[in-house]
Amino acid sequence: MKKTLDHIGIAVRRLDESIQFYTEVLGGELLDRYRSEAKGVESEIAVIDLNNSRIELLMPTNNSTSPIARFMKQKGKGVHHIAYVVDNLDEALIELQTQKIRVMEETRRVNKHGRRLIYLNPADTEGTIIEYCDYPDQT
Repeated sequence: MKKTLDHIGIAVRRLDESIQFYTEVLGGELLDRYRSEAKGVESEIAVIDLNNSRIELLMPTNNSTSPIARFMKQKGKGVHHIAYVVDNLDEALIELQTQKIRVMEETRRVNKHGRRLIYLNPADTEGTIIEYCDYPDQT
């Protein structure tokens, strides 16, 4: 199945300053900014378009339960995950299963833009946090 880079998620400590850097210094455009208190997300998110590439800036809203906060405690701010869009998330999950790549089932969700997503287990991806996603309402 074809996989195409969808976006890069970046963990940040100060969202306003990060937005300013990505828009004023790098010339990106802020497309959306929203807060998600859903379990397993608990972040404020800014979506930046940078010459037709997407960046998601992720700032934790709960320092004790947010996975972004846990990530920053272990590794600091910076690239959190790389997301790949697939044609069909359900079919991609079957393909992963045949390849013996585990997913973190508790991360499966639909975001506010209708993107279905799930994270692969970093133990099976050489330590990189990888998101698979699709946009079923846009096909």
